[in-house]
Amino acid sequence: MDLQWVAKQISELRQEIEEHNRLYYQLDAPTVSDAEYDALMRGLQELEKKFPEFASPNSPTQKVGAKPAEKFEKYQHTLPMLSLGNAMNLEELREFDARVKRRLEMLPLEIIPYMAEPKIDGLAVELVYEDRKLAVGVTRGDGHVGELVTSNILTIAEIPRELPPDAPALLDVRGEVYMKKADFASLNARREQEGEPVFANPRNAAAGSLRQLNPKITATRPLSIFCYGVGRSGEKTFESQEDCLRSMESWGLSVNRDWKLCAGVEQVAEYYSKAMENRSSLDYDIDGVVVKVNDFALQQTLGQVSRSPRWAVAVKFPAEQAETIVSGIEIQVGRTGVLTPVAKLEPVRVGGVMVSSASLHNQDEIDRLDVRMGDTVIMQRAGDVIPNVVRVLIDKRPVGASPFSIPEAVQNKCPVCGSDILRLPDEVAFRCVGAACPAKLVESIKHFASKGAANIEGLGDKIVKQLVESGLINSPADLYSLTRLQWSSLDRMAGKSADNMLAALETSKSMNLGKFLFALGIRHVGEATARALADAFGDVEAVQKVGAQELAQVPDIGPIVAASIRGFFDDPKNMEMTRRLLALGFDPKWEKPAREGRFAGMTFVVTGTLDSMKRSDAKQRLYELGAKAAGSVSQKTDVLVAGRDGGSKLSKARKLGVEIWDEQRFIKEMEKS
Repeated sequence: MDLQWVAKQISELRQEIEEHNRLYYQLDAPTVSDAEYDALMRGLQELEKKFPEFASPNSPTQKVGAKPAEKFEKYQHTLPMLSLGNAMNLEELREFDARVKRRLEMLPLEIIPYMAEPKIDGLAVELVYEDRKLAVGVTRGDGHVGELVTSNILTIAEIPRELPPDAPALLDVRGEVYMKKADFASLNARREQEGEPVFANPRNAAAGSLRQLNPKITATRPLSIFCYGVGRSGEKTFESQEDCLRSMESWGLSVNRDWKLCAGVEQVAEYYSKAMENRSSLDYDIDGVVVKVNDFALQQTLGQVSRSPRWAVAVKFPAEQAETIVSGIEIQVGRTGVLTPVAKLEPVRVGGVMVSSASLHNQDEIDRLDVRMGDTVIMQRAGDVIPNVVRVLIDKRPVGASPFSIPEAVQNKCPVCGSDILRLPDEVAFRCVGAACPAKLVESIKHFASKGAANIEGLGDKIVKQLVESGLINSPADLYSLTRLQWSSLDRMAGKSADNMLAALETSKSMNLGKFLFALGIRHVGEATARALADAFGDVEAVQKVGAQELAQVPDIGPIVAASIRGFFDDPKNMEMTRRLLALGFDPKWEKPAREGRFAGMTFVVTGTLDSMKRSDAKQRLYELGAKAAGSVSQKTDVLVAGRDGGSKLSKARKLGVEIWDEQRFIKEMEKS
C-alpha cells in the first residue's frame, strides 16, 4: 500500500476530527452527528492500529475533548478526567467483556459484576469540595486542563454548596450538566418569542449556558446535573461503583437512580435494550449506556490507556437522525397570528416516528441553516419529540438552488386572509393582525377545545379544519350553534358521533372561570395565570373591565401580560365573542379556595411521576384545598410531593430541609382535609 497515501489520510482525518472537537467542546456548535463523528474516529483508530509507524501522542485518538477556550481562566485537574471508549452495538459490548476477562486472566464463562448507567448527553464537569465546601467548578476541557466556571456552577440549584459532616473534607466530584427536555422546550420558546436563535438540542443548550462569561445569563437557564464518580476522596475509600453512587447520594449530591448492578454482560445487554426502548419517556436525553466494572480493585488492576479506562465503555444507541429532502417551504399562520416558515419534507422515519414537516422558526433560523428548497437535510427530533432540521448537506445541494427569504408580499399581507402583517421592533416574528384569519381561527378553536380549556371530547384537528374551511364557524361560539344535521354532514361524523359531539359541547358549558379565561386564547395567559385572574376578580365582567395597572398587581402577572389581557378585551370582536358565549349558556363560576384548614397558606411543589393521578390533577386538587402549587422549590416551599424520578427538585428540597411526602402520604393528607 502507498504509505504516502496512508499518511495523507491520517493527517486529513486528524485535522477534521480536531476541528469537530473545537466546534463541539469549545463552541458548542457541532456540524456533524455523533454517529458521523464516531465513524471518523473509528476510521482513524483503524489506520493508526494498522500502521503504527504513524502513531502520535498528539493524535485525537490519544486525547480527550479539546483545549479550553481562551476566554476562560484555566484549571488543572489533579487527576485526569478521561473519556470513554465506545461500543457501537451489543457485539462490541461482548468484545469489551472478553477483553476485560483476558486482562484479568478469567475464564470466558466467568461472570463479572458490571454497573450499568444511562449515558447522559450533556457537558462533563468536576466539582472540587475543600473543607466540604464547594470551592471550584470546572469543565473537563482536554482532560488535564479545564475551564474555570465556578460562578456558573453555583447557579445550578441542585448542586450543594456544602457537604454534610460524614463526607470527605476533600472531594472531587465528576458529573454531567444537562438540560431537561421540558426546560429545553421552554427555553427555546422564550428565545423564539424574544427573537433570539434557538438551540439545536438540549446538549448544546446546556453546554452553551454553562460556558457563559456572565453568570447572570447562566442563572436564567434551567440546568441540572447528575454526579457519576469521584477523583480525589481524601480519607474515604470506595469498594465499588455502587458504593460510590450510594455515598454521593447520601451526601446530597444528585445521582441518577436508573443504574443497575448487572451479573455479567448479558444482563448489561438486557439493560441496554430496555434503556433504548424507554429513552423517549425520560425527561432528559441519553445517547447510550455507560458500563463499568463495579469492583474498584478490579478497576485498579485493569488500568487505563492514554485517553480512556480499560474498565469502562460507552455503548452507544443507534443514531436518532435521518436524511431527507426539502420538497418545499411554506408559511403557516398560528393561533396568535405568528407567521412560521415550515419545511415540507419527503417523509422519513426519525426516532420511530414518520416526519413530513418541520418548523424553521423564522427568517433568522433559515439564514443560519442556509436551507433551500431541494436541499438534502439531516433531521432529528429535539428531545425525541419536536422534528428539527440539524443541518444542510451542502455537497448534495441541487444546482441553481436559491436562498430562501420569506416573500416580501407575505411580510406585508397575510398569505391566508390578506390582512396586514405587523412586526414589532423587539421581535423577529411577523404577525397577522386579522381577527377573522381562518388559519388563526383553526388554531384558536383547537386551543378552545383543548383539555385544559373547554375539553370538548371528540373535536379533533381534522373536524376543526372541515368546519372552518366549509365556513360553518368563524369563532368558538359558533360551535354551539351548529345543528345535529350540520354535524352529521361532516366526514366521519355519523348520527351517533353527532349526538356525542352535541353532548360534549353541552358538558363544556359548565367549565369554571379559570378554564374559561384560558380557553379565550389571550396571549401570555396560561392555565396558572387564568386561575390567578379568577382568584383576583371572581367573574368575567370584572376581568373585562379592570385596568392594566391593577392587572399588573396580581401575583404572577406583570406589565407585559397585563397589557396583553387589556388589549384582548379592548378588541370589540373579542368582547362580542365573549358575550355570545355567555348568552349561549356559559356561566363560568369561581369559588376561590377557602384559605383555611390543613393546607391554608401552604406552598407545594409536585415532582416526578405519580401513579394514581397526573401532576396537573394533583396541582388542581391542591389548589382546591387552598394551597399554592409552585413550579420550583425554594425556601418558601412547605412540602414537596415526590413521585417516581423526583430529580433535581427532590435534591434541592433535601438540601433546603423542605418536608417531603411520597404519593401515599400525599393522598392520606388530602383525605384528612
